[in-house]
Amino acid sequence: MENFIEILKAVLFGIVEGITEWLPISSTGHMILLNEFVHMNVRQEFWDMFLVVIQLGAILAVVVLYWSKIFPFDFSGKSGSVIRTDIFVMWFKIVVACVPAAIVGLLFDEILEKYLYNPITVAVMLILFGIGFIIIENGNRGKKARVRSLKKLTYKDALIIGMFQLIAAIFPGTSRSGATILGGLMIGVSRTVAAEFTFFLAIPVMLGASLLKIVKFGFDFSGNELTILVVGMVVAFVVSIIVIRFLMGYIKKHDFKAFGWYRIVLGALVLLYFFVIRRFVAA
Repeated sequence: MENFIEILKAVLFGIVEGITEWLPISSTGHMILLNEFVHMNVRQEFWDMFLVVIQLGAILAVVVLYWSKIFPFDFSGKSGSVIRTDIFVMWFKIVVACVPAAIVGLLFDEILEKYLYNPITVAVMLILFGIGFIIIENGNRGKKARVRSLKKLTYKDALIIGMFQLIAAIFPGTSRSGATILGGLMIGVSRTVAAEFTFFLAIPVMLGASLLKIVKFGFDFSGNELTILVVGMVVAFVVSIIVIRFLMGYIKKHDFKAFGWYRIVLGALVLLYFFVIRRFVAA
């Protein structure tokens, strides 16, 4: 019975991961907060690994949905060449964007987790980037985007977006997708291109982070832990498929201000809970 309850919790975490990974509202932040109320009865080492590796399910959703846009070879002969140069160029830009966060992640991963992975940091960053979305969207109102296709995205644009991803790598609650989309909007990238580049950027970032966590964990899974991880990943994959399709349809007609307001309200509620309600209950 206890194992079944933990599997149900894994389903819940998978749903939250699938929703929040692609919407600009912070998946890690929501996972940390959810764990405050629905705590998984697992080893701390496993939880630290689970929090990152569950994202592999979300990555697979991007690969499935955008395979034709990310696979750099064409063996069908339809394009006239086996090598799709434009997609190779896009991947070089993704590599450029990944460098800042990769360096910080490799060097300071454990330190950042120890000192910054807490509900208060999450709440503050939710609010700050929520305000950022509202300000940027208001500033862009009526303006025509400078970059309206992935091909027009320059290496400089990619590096700037990568620097925003660095902020997300340091501060949980920022949202990796939120930070990169906001960075793209600030430099004149259209909402659709910013979102798609964010999706593709997530593939090497999440894959690298997940492999690093698994290696550090040492593949020392119990049968129950492996089941929990697989269930969480599968659920995250299915939910991500739905959410990505929703988001791409949504931003064709709407801006990101609704997500900004959501972040502000959620951040305020978190601060209220941890500074007032939790202390009152404890007293």
